[in-house]
Amino acid sequence: MSYDVKRIRSHFPSLNTGLAFFDGPGGSQVPDVVGAAIADAITKPISNRNTNTESEKNAEEIVLGFRKAVGDLIDVDPNGVVYGRSWTQLTYDFSRTLAKTWKAGDEIVVSRLDHDSNIRPWIQAAEAVGATIRWAEFDVATSELTVAAVEAVLSTKTKLVAVTGAGNTIGTRPDLKAIGEAVHKVGALFYVDGVHLTPHAAISAKDIGADFFGFSFYKLMGPHCAALAASPELLKSLNNDKLLPSTFNVPEKFEFGTLPYEIMAGATAAIDFIADMAPGDGKTRREKIINSMNALEAYEDELLVYMESAIKSLPGVTMYGHAKHRTPTLYFSFANVLSGDIYQAMVAKKVNVPAHNFYALEVSRKLGLGDDGALRAGLAPYSTRDDVDRLVSGLREVLSS
Repeated sequence: MSYDVKRIRSHFPSLNTGLAFFDGPGGSQVPDVVGAAIADAITKPISNRNTNTESEKNAEEIVLGFRKAVGDLIDVDPNGVVYGRSWTQLTYDFSRTLAKTWKAGDEIVVSRLDHDSNIRPWIQAAEAVGATIRWAEFDVATSELTVAAVEAVLSTKTKLVAVTGAGNTIGTRPDLKAIGEAVHKVGALFYVDGVHLTPHAAISAKDIGADFFGFSFYKLMGPHCAALAASPELLKSLNNDKLLPSTFNVPEKFEFGTLPYEIMAGATAAIDFIADMAPGDGKTRREKIINSMNALEAYEDELLVYMESAIKSLPGVTMYGHAKHRTPTLYFSFANVLSGDIYQAMVAKKVNVPAHNFYALEVSRKLGLGDDGALRAGLAPYSTRDDVDRLVSGLREVLSS
């Protein structure tokens, strides 16, 4: 299994600027084929979806192609794939819909490891109906969110458990399959935020046992949009608010207004790009995706070891992620220097290494970083050792000055 990062980089026009990007966890760079797919879709004959005119058929083909591509990426039924403008929007929509089935005394479990988009919508939805929020805590020393920590807050009153597939700041990857089994034992639904995990690993939502699984394309070398998947049967059982003339068919009943066909075409192109990142014996797109993501994960894991060792050698550094199983993401700060000041100084060196809580507000506060957070360096499919060397030498220069 080989991974040719030079070939991958040749598809990213933004890399020609000389910038080194470590801000992939907040939004990746986009390959040329995605831009071309968007341009093609928006300039060819296009209309609202139907199967009569050429333009209607083009729109229909794009939508169905999007659902099929997402199905191949995360191993789900395409008929249960819902398009969304963002993961936050999708989670708010589904939290309000699911809350229609809750009552006072019911319990909703959220995790302190999560991005706020998988916390606040559930808290607010629970408050609206008088349900109770229970917190699953991660261990600061190990950075782990264990099955035991989730089980400790489960009960027969639990209606839903919302957990991230990977912490977007400290990288922790909980044992989702084991957590899902525990959740289902008490008869609750399992809602997984795959935004930070999906760009770094081969995903099977079926194997995980997620009742809901979703991700954002702009973290995955695609345009700004998201997708959520659930079984069509589960989606049919939910009653959301809709305009009366609109369809109540699944999955369309969870999509509002005319869909942005060009964005969906770009999202499909991003998945096709992923499928072709590494050579292999796979014949189907799903097989190719698994091969590519396994090759990418091996490449990123090796590069992470190199980057982490180099950053740990810098004076006054504190590293915040220690989980055994994690994404190639480092969260760190330096003694007596504001992380925000370092971020600004690195801009002049054309190295993007931002500092913030990155909406993982609960993580930042629990780590003692307040709302300001720390620096985050994340790897992406186009990251190289040269990029890492530029990051580390730049940090060393900033610290010495």
